[in-house]
Amino acid sequence: MKKTYKIEVDCANCADKMEQAAKKTEGVKDASVNFMMLRMKVEFEEGAYPSEVMLKVRENCKKVEDDCEVFL
Repeated sequence: MKKTYKIEVDCANCADKMEQAAKKTEGVKDASVNFMMLRMKVEFEEGAYPSEVMLKVRENCKKVEDDCEVFL
């Protein structure tokens, strides 16, 4: 399953940090961040619950870039 989320981030480098953090999150098969569109696309692993996984993604993104936001 793939879903797209609105994000808020200040620079392209920070967006890359968010993408890498999302990719490392358990339950995420793949993730990509489009800095220009302020969007994050997330592909979830089979059997994962997107709402639970995205809470972890948000938490991991804030660890690498505390000024970012992922709107769930």
